[in-house]
Parts: sequence; C-alpha cells; structure tokens
Amino acid sequence: MADIKAPVFPESVADGTIVEWHVTEGQQVNRDDLLAEIETDKVVLEVVAPDNGVVTKIVKQVDDTVLSDELIAQFEAGASASADTATEAAAPAQAAACGEPVQAAAQNDSNDADHKDQSPAVRKAAKESGVDPKEVEGSGRGGRVTKTDMANPTLKSDSSIKSDSGRPVAESTGERTEKRVPMTRLRKTVANRLLSASQDTAMLTTFNEVNMKPLMDMRAKYKEQFEKRHGVRLGFMSLFVKAATEALKRFPAVNASLDGDDIVYHGYYDIGVAVSSDRGLVVPVLRDTDRMSMADVESRIRELGGLAQKGKLGLNDMTGGTFTISNGGVFGSLMSTPILNPPQTAILGMHAINDRPMAVDGKVEILPMMYLALSYDHRMIDGKEAVQFLVTIKELVEDPAMLLLDL
Repeated sequence: MADIKAPVFPESVADGTIVEWHVTEGQQVNRDDLLAEIETDKVVLEVVAPDNGVVTKIVKQVDDTVLSDELIAQFEAGASASADTATEAAAPAQAAACGEPVQAAAQNDSNDADHKDQSPAVRKAAKESGVDPKEVEGSGRGGRVTKTDMANPTLKSDSSIKSDSGRPVAESTGERTEKRVPMTRLRKTVANRLLSASQDTAMLTTFNEVNMKPLMDMRAKYKEQFEKRHGVRLGFMSLFVKAATEALKRFPAVNASLDGDDIVYHGYYDIGVAVSSDRGLVVPVLRDTDRMSMADVESRIRELGGLAQKGKLGLNDMTGGTFTISNGGVFGSLMSTPILNPPQTAILGMHAINDRPMAVDGKVEILPMMYLALSYDHRMIDGKEAVQFLVTIKELVEDPAMLLLDL
C-alpha cells in the first residue's frame, strides 16, 4: 500500500483545494494517469498515478483543503480492479457493442446518469448552475469538462447553455434569469491581491505615447527572415520586454520591491507578462531577460501563453517577477491604469495602436500611436524617476537601433 500525497507547495503557497477527482475508489489506473487536480492561489496542479495499480481509498474529497505533501489517497501498486469494479466499468462498452441503448439506465435517475462520466465537482456545479456539462467545451485531459469550465462555461459551437432538464437557461422570451457560481480559488486570490494593491500602496500612474511606426516598419521588413531563422513570429512584445529591461538597468528603484521596511534591489531582471486565460489573469515570468535575445523572448512568451491556456503553468513559472508588462491593447483598450502586482513596485501597460494626427516638424502627419501607462508605488519611486523610466522606453521603442546598438 502506498500513499498519494499533494505536491510539495513552495513557501508562498499555504494550501490548496481539491477541485476534481478523475478516478473513483477501486479504479485501476496506469502510471502517470491523471488522478486529481488541486487548485492553489496561483495555479492548478495535477496529481498523477505513481505506477500501475488501483486507487484503494480517496481520503480527501472535492472542495477539501489540503496542505503541502498531505495524504489525499491510498494506492496499491501492481493491483487489479475487483471483479465487480471491472464488470461495472465494462458494462457500458459491452452494451454498446451489442447494440443495446447504453442510456437505458438514465430512466431511473436522468440527472446522475447523464453526468456519471463527470467528476463529482462537475456534477455539483451542474446542479447549482443548471448548466448541462454536455454543452460545455472541456479543457481537461481528453476534452473532459472540469469544475473551472463549469464556472466560466464556453459553449460548444452548436449548443446553447441548457439546464439538466434540457430547457435553455436563458431564452429570448424576456425572462429574467440569474446564475450564481462560487468564485474559483484563483479568481478569489486575484481579487484579493488587486484590492490589496489599491489599498496598501501609494499607487500613481504616469502616461506617455509612443510612435509605433519605426517598430512597425522594422517588423514588416524583417519578420519573414526572423521567422525563417528562428522559427517564431516577430511580435511587438519582445522589443518592449528588451526596452523595459534596459530601462530597469538605468532606474534600479523600478526593479526593486518592498519587504516590510526594507527595500530589496534586484540584480536580475525577471519580467512578468500578463496573460488572460480561462482560469483568469495569470502572469508567467520571463527569467533573466537581459540575457535573452528577441527570439528567445518571443519563443518563451509563446510557450508560456500556451501553457496558460491549457492551465499547465507551474508555480515556478509564475513566481519571483521583478516587473510586469500588461498588454490591454490586444483586447482593444485605448488607455487604462494597470494595477500593481505586489511586491513589485511598478507595472507597464501597453494599449491599442491607433492612427492619430500628430504634429511633426510643424506639419500634421497620421501616425500609428500607442498610449503607455506606468503605474508605480510612490512610496518607493519618485515621480521624476517614473517619468524618466517611461520616457526611456518610449525613446527605445521609437528608435530600435538604440537598443540594438546598446546606446
């Protein structure tokens, strides 16, 4: 008999919540099969089978809080499922092979039968919200619908959200409907951190605008060669990351953090890039950006973005950043005030690129312009430093050669 334990959490993560079991007691599994998912304040962690065998007992149930390395289930390596369990699991397949209607048992309890292949957490969410899991796009392994999918449902292309009775939850008849779902642990953590940032810091924002034409011209000229050589598309984010890195070198206070009454000046540059995922806003971190090429940055952003969308980011991917960049422009935002990501003392906000009439050498020209916003903790950073930091980024973006020539 072996123990199945929760992963070892880092010091910054106190505990986690079991959001889904993908197996039942007595079920036979293979090595590395997904057993359970544990949601922490930062990411959703997967617990997999250590070997071929049987899950003999589930100790911690869905919605239970678990500590680092705490026992959650018992497992017997090399064992086989009991005859009753094997027969029960094989019955639907045998019935289908014989042409029998597998759904016949649903006559007795349609609600449970319809969702018997779903986890207890999904079935519970279905009952609370009235949303039929069969109509929801699943993000779990093999397309399984998870508890998080039910909290923020994405409908299948040919479906409308339906209740367990098959009746649409929201119809075009003018009925007034409501749906109450609990906040996910990640969403709750994000909400608390944002509230704390606004209440516990002296946050101020300074704005500027940048002419994107030089950067757009450079991208248009070299994007095909860049992609052919490096195997990744040339985007704008890589240059902003490199420009921010150079600006951080010149203004160390912007790359610092507060720890109680101490100021911690970081001698490295770990830049977080805010990414929107189905589970909420996450900020994976690029490590040592001063040592990365633009191709390295683009490749890593693409990799982390893919992991974020699949909910596969690890804790190490999201901790320890010294500065953050958020790009609301991808959603069409013209201007906004980004909120600090404590304990960091500053965050850069990028926005949409729009053609605007600008005065250039006494003449009016139509130029692609972007508003930039720098939110900073005024307890740590003076207004002069913040303005000069943002102007440095503006100058480097408007003249990329300065960055490439290290001027």
